[in-house]
Amino acid sequence: MKIVADENLAFTDYFFAEFGEVEHKAGRTLTHADVAQAKALLVRSVTQVNPALLADTSLEYVGSATIGTDHLDIEAIEKRNIQWANAAGCNAQAVAEYVIAALLHLRPELLDAGQSFSLGIVGLGNVGSRLAAMAKLLGWSVIGYDPYVQLEGLQQSAFDELLAQADAVSIHVPLTQTGAHPTYHLINANALAEMKPEAILINSARGPVVAEADLIADIQRTRRRAVLDVFEHEPEISEELLSLISIVTPHIAGYSLEGKARGTQMIYEAFCKTFAKDAVKRFETQLPACAQYFQHQDLKTALQRHLKQIYDIAQDDQNLRACLKGGKVDQKAFDHLRKTYPLRREWAAHGGPKA
Repeated sequence: MKIVADENLAFTDYFFAEFGEVEHKAGRTLTHADVAQAKALLVRSVTQVNPALLADTSLEYVGSATIGTDHLDIEAIEKRNIQWANAAGCNAQAVAEYVIAALLHLRPELLDAGQSFSLGIVGLGNVGSRLAAMAKLLGWSVIGYDPYVQLEGLQQSAFDELLAQADAVSIHVPLTQTGAHPTYHLINANALAEMKPEAILINSARGPVVAEADLIADIQRTRRRAVLDVFEHEPEISEELLSLISIVTPHIAGYSLEGKARGTQMIYEAFCKTFAKDAVKRFETQLPACAQYFQHQDLKTALQRHLKQIYDIAQDDQNLRACLKGGKVDQKAFDHLRKTYPLRREWAAHGGPKA
């Protein structure tokens, strides 16, 4: 069996090599010729799995080691009787920890803010619900908005009410353009005008959820602080945008070793179900030990003393800004940052809590 896999997936050979030849390819530039003879295709969000890629192939399975599916033409996949799977929730913990690290980098005093700080979470699926639980561990007030989800024990409000009340707004929705609640340009000029000027905006979901031109105009007017891990025109990122955003990172919010490995395991398990194989491997057996920063001290003390060692978000920001070339981020440099990213460990690996 020929298996084509994005070269940036974690532990691909560990999970799949026993089933056949695993061919590693650059996901963003994957072509029809690359997959024509493959029975299984393993991708990330940078690969558009569409009719042009799928036509006249031997594919029987497509697995995406990502939480989102907007890069998958599910109708086209199912029309060809190809089984598919994604990895919903695989990096939810990593993204939740990313958001908290970003907030504490911008405002270290939030460790002691307690209920006086209000975090608004838009989208209460795997990531949003995990973030809410982590924020409560820090004693913060949490407001949620999700027209499809009701979480017990969490204050939920209308979208405009959340925007008006929150001291920070973190986005955790899929990218949709149809239906009763489309998320494309959900954060636009009107939404930004509802927010307090001093409220922080964080987007680690999908770039086009935030209207870039509207955000630029808002920051120029209010000097709002914003954190972007994803961008509307990614990987094209303008120098103007970078100059205005407080923290920028190269779409790596979910890039923990555990999250990447968990994503591969989830599509491995779906693969085994598709091809009637026994799914007996677990990613935990492949993880190295790491420093135990949370031992013998409470959560706030550990974060105050060791947050930079756990995750140095400022370094990721500097690395992305260094990719500027000719007025915009160089696409090859952007992809190289992601390909060579030193996967961080989740708090639990350091002896800390998880939601």
